[in-house]
Amino acid sequence: MAAVRVRQHQHQQVQQPITPPSPQPTIRRRKKTNQKFEKTMLLILVGMIAVLGIFVLNKQAAIQTTSMDIQKIEIEADKVARKNVDLTVRVSELSTYENIWKKAEELGLTQNEKNVKVVPGE
Repeated sequence: MAAVRVRQHQHQQVQQPITPPSPQPTIRRRKKTNQKFEKTMLLILVGMIAVLGIFVLNKQAAIQTTSMDIQKIEIEADKVARKNVDLTVRVSELSTYENIWKKAEELGLTQNEKNVKVVPGE
């Protein structure tokens, strides 16, 4: 009898009632207002990215232009510095005693030792 009870008990566990398959969950569709909001936000995001990109490009162009202007000014400063050096050399050449004496003779000046006064140096 015990064997029969065990078989009945096993038989009861195996024979569970078959449940019909559960119905598939219904697909909920989003409301159109959410879709419109999302599309609007996406358009705003794309617009902001485009505006920021244009802003960055504009600033880069301004930086490039300023950099070119700085280079031009540096080149002009170098030219002026070279011209100053050349003029300094020219002044030192023209201020030699021989050149001054030649120019004085061209202008008709003569050396008169009676008009020369010696000033004692320090």
